[in-house]
Amino acid sequence: MEAMPAWLVSTASILGAYLLGSVSFAVIVSRLMGLADPRSYGSGNPGATNVLRSGSKVAAALTLLGDAAKGAVAVWAVRRFGVPFGVGEWGVAIAGLSAFVGHLFPVFLRFQGGKGVATFLGVLLTLSPWVGLLACGVWILMAVFFRYASLSSISAAAVAPLAQLLGWGFGPILPATIVMSALLIMRHQKNIAQLLAGKEHKIGAKSAAAAQPRKH
Repeated sequence: MEAMPAWLVSTASILGAYLLGSVSFAVIVSRLMGLADPRSYGSGNPGATNVLRSGSKVAAALTLLGDAAKGAVAVWAVRRFGVPFGVGEWGVAIAGLSAFVGHLFPVFLRFQGGKGVATFLGVLLTLSPWVGLLACGVWILMAVFFRYASLSSISAAAVAPLAQLLGWGFGPILPATIVMSALLIMRHQKNIAQLLAGKEHKIGAKSAAAAQPRKH
């Protein structure tokens, strides 16, 4: 049996990673737990930070883990099953980027997705573990001292490409990291404006609308 061409496997990997990234754990977890749709309150962002505004730490934690896992699984799967068919590191890096883009612009939610922080970290932890750990550390440190999820996310996104460049130089992972970081920061434009105006909500602030059960 003739092996599938590498370009076909790479294309399938990128498409599969995008579809996996399009799965919104914020919406799924909220529905399963009988919570309001995260797109209906707070920032309207289907992500872990906004789900936390529902008052359910469990739902927020499950959302965080799910969104991070889908990025990690996308990269792991391509490395595990794609590389034997000729998919190189460029294909692996692009698949990780594709999963991240899927979270931002999910086909299942009419391309209206989250800001991608957890998925960004999940992809990084699998693509470049030390850079991923550093980005996670920066996020946690900033969150502890300032308690702004947006500031923590922007800081982690700013540090990641520099760490990748200084630690590993140029390579397939660097461009993917730069693009993900740029997109993540762009998705936080409104938050940046609110931070500068002193109106940004701190981590854990509960939304009144989130207390209402989801209406069908």
